[in-house]
Amino acid sequence: MVSDAGQRAVRRQRFEERIARWQEVVSEGVPLVAEGRLVRMVGMTLEAVGCEVPVGGRCRIVGRGHSTVEAEAVGFSGQRMLLMPVGQISGLTPNARVIPTSLSQSIAVDETLLGRVVTPMGEALDSRPAPGCRHRVPLAGRRINPLGRDPVREPLDVGVRGINALLSVGRGQRMGLFAGSGVGKSVLLGMMARHTEADVIVVGLIGERGREVNEFIHEILGPEGLARAVVVVAPADDPPLMRLQGARAATAIAEYFRDQGKHVLLLMDSLTRYSQAQREIGLAVGEPAVTRGYTPSVFAQLPQLLERAGNAGPGGGSITGIYTVLAEGDDQQDPVADAARATLDGHIVLSRRIAERGRYPAVDVEASISRVMNALVDRPHRELMQRFRRIAACYEQHRDLISVGAYRSGSDPAVDEAIRLYPLLEEFLAQAPEDAVSFETSRAALEQILGNANAMHLAEGKTQ
Repeated sequence: MVSDAGQRAVRRQRFEERIARWQEVVSEGVPLVAEGRLVRMVGMTLEAVGCEVPVGGRCRIVGRGHSTVEAEAVGFSGQRMLLMPVGQISGLTPNARVIPTSLSQSIAVDETLLGRVVTPMGEALDSRPAPGCRHRVPLAGRRINPLGRDPVREPLDVGVRGINALLSVGRGQRMGLFAGSGVGKSVLLGMMARHTEADVIVVGLIGERGREVNEFIHEILGPEGLARAVVVVAPADDPPLMRLQGARAATAIAEYFRDQGKHVLLLMDSLTRYSQAQREIGLAVGEPAVTRGYTPSVFAQLPQLLERAGNAGPGGGSITGIYTVLAEGDDQQDPVADAARATLDGHIVLSRRIAERGRYPAVDVEASISRVMNALVDRPHRELMQRFRRIAACYEQHRDLISVGAYRSGSDPAVDEAIRLYPLLEEFLAQAPEDAVSFETSRAALEQILGNANAMHLAEGKTQ
């Protein structure tokens, strides 16, 4: 038995140890953290009182059985903090402890990420050891003075003949890939990832189905594309906050490699899923819906994300962004599509009508444009591109008459030329996914088609 004096000595020793720990905390200036409690949960929105977390800050919610859920502050109302879970919700109860943390919105990066598939938190998804990255970068990125950016003047070879020749993409350009479901946008992204001349490829798969994620990585992207790529995955069953952070994480990784002087190709699929995630959060915290259910914050967040791509300063790297936009019901006037089109430096439209005819990639040249192409190519190239577009547009305008045999040959020389050249134009635009066509080869093929067509026409005229 321990005597009373011994028990008092033990209690005194514990008290002194506790005092010593508090003295150490005070001397180091460690701030005290005020814990709160969970008072309301509706859908994915959590409300807490008793703690102060800055908007964008993180906290840990301790539920039943010591299960924890990480959440982020997305707003506040009076003394109530509005939180959104970062992961799956389980085990939460009324009055669960809400503990603010010092975790910042950042992701670990360095060259060891190449060839890896990670979550927006930087955790491995490819059954390999966790990446041992040495640096961390904030998800919010940093603003670059627009006057300090290099202009877009150097073409980027994306390996696709129709895009290289007719919709030339420049290093640091931001292009939209507008398409409905099932018309081949993922295959086209995979072609760009495998065939491009960029130093590093960063792929953000945001809000995609799990099956499509697996197919894109193993079949469309393939080992060749994955070897120099970083893939950030936030599938459709992730909470909306994770889908938002997936797009920001992919952009932050691309910014890191750009700051290292590398030329980066950023492929994001899709911008629509990113906007839908922001809409879910906005509606949950009480924002009014303004256009087809989209909240004002959606249209404020889009340019903030898109403006992070582009060129760095003189002699620096670049981020060339290709963002897919899922046109719901093939409606090119969808609010997200319209807002993205106004912000981006051009757009490539994939047509369901063309895909149904069996021509892939199903690029609709008439509806597509690259706003910086005139600064990338010389005058002869521009003239070839403009002539190609005129011929294609002429045929499309008279397609119905031609199809039913109502057009009489010789009625219009422009239509006669369009009928004669249209099969060559379609052959030029078609390309197998495994084939790579360089920028110079694309231009030479365009010049050969239109030049040979002129020679053939002159020869026919002399014969007649």
